[in-house]
Amino acid sequence: MSAKVKNLADLIRIRGELKAKGKKVVFTNGCFDLIHSGHIHLFKAAKQEGDVLIVAVNTDSSIRKIKGSERPVFVLAERLEVLEAVEAVDYLVTFSEETPIKPISALLPDVLVKGGDWQPEEVVGGMEVKAAGGKIVIVPYLPGYSSTGIIKRILNT
Repeated sequence: MSAKVKNLADLIRIRGELKAKGKKVVFTNGCFDLIHSGHIHLFKAAKQEGDVLIVAVNTDSSIRKIKGSERPVFVLAERLEVLEAVEAVDYLVTFSEETPIKPISALLPDVLVKGGDWQPEEVVGGMEVKAAGGKIVIVPYLPGYSSTGIIKRILNT
């Protein structure tokens, strides 16, 4: 296991240490099935919001529940390997539920970041983060970059 991949219990401890040092923790999440420029844009923008970026990644079973039986294209281990190489990402954690409410509620990041297809009031965990004094940041989408859209383009060629 990489130094970036942590279980939730370890991240809760790390979060406490970071908070004690006055560090600002940023959190985002997703399937990250096909890593593309839109994801990199999101990670870079998220990292600019604080000191440490935690990325929560859906497990294969949770992706199937959300996206259907043909997904993910890449299994969790492969997706984590690619995400580990992304410079802006400090820590990775996986979650098997359809939403990331469990890690968000446990970590209560200072900043919760989502891509431009979300409205602030729709962001899962947003109420919890705001209640703890944090904020929601929506990073504008890069037009034409979505894993689902890329898969559709590939299949139609």
